[in-house]
Amino acid sequence: MPFTPENNKLALLSMLEAIQKIEKFSSDLETWQDLKNDLESFDACLLNFVIIGEMVLRLEPDFMSSHPEIEWHKIRGFRNLVAHDYFGIDPEEVWGIIENKIPQLKTFITKFIEQ
Repeated sequence: MPFTPENNKLALLSMLEAIQKIEKFSSDLETWQDLKNDLESFDACLLNFVIIGEMVLRLEPDFMSSHPEIEWHKIRGFRNLVAHDYFGIDPEEVWGIIENKIPQLKTFITKFIEQ
C-alpha cells in the first residue's frame, strides 16, 4: 500500500477504532489486577494494541516525523512485544498504557481527523 495522506487518515481511523475497543474492554476494570484476572478483556486489549502497532506501519514516515509528540517507535515496539512475547507481557505495564498513553493518542488522532 503506497503512502498517501488519505492512507494516513485511514490508518488513524483504524487506530481510533482500536482505541475505542480498548476503552470498552477496560471500562469496567479499576486496577491492573482486574485486567490481569479478566482474561478475555486482557486478550482483547492486547489484540487491539497489535492493530494499533500495525497501523503505524501504514503511516507516512514524514507524517510521523512531523508529529514527534507521539512515540511512534514505542507504539510499534509494543506491538512487536505483544505479538512475539505474549507470555512475557506485564499486565501492570499494559494498564499503565491504557490509563496514560491511550488517552493522549486518542486526543491526537481525534484532533487530526477533525482538521
